[in-house]
Amino acid sequence: MSPEQIIPRYKLLLYYNIRPEATDGYYQYVLGEFIPAMQRMGLYMLAAWHIAYGDYPMRQVEFVAEELESVQNAFNSPRWKEMERELQNYTTNLQHKVVVYRDGFQF
Repeated sequence: MSPEQIIPRYKLLLYYNIRPEATDGYYQYVLGEFIPAMQRMGLYMLAAWHIAYGDYPMRQVEFVAEELESVQNAFNSPRWKEMERELQNYTTNLQHKVVVYRDGFQF
């Protein structure tokens, strides 16, 4: 099966710190459940950044969508609320924002 081809127009940015004691569980959850569920909602992972310098969250994960409606539908779904609660078990300072897509790093 070939990868999904989309024209990204919006980017969902998730920022957080990974709890040191929860690193293994974090990776199992994100790779095994979170990313596949996001894809089923029409949001596709573009990049994951490790921020090593400055007073910023340690991790930034980016998902892209063709339509703003896909992002809004995801946020309004009960599944998103469950996923966000589960992600908070492994992270601190979880924040998100939606921006118009631009190639490269966006904060």
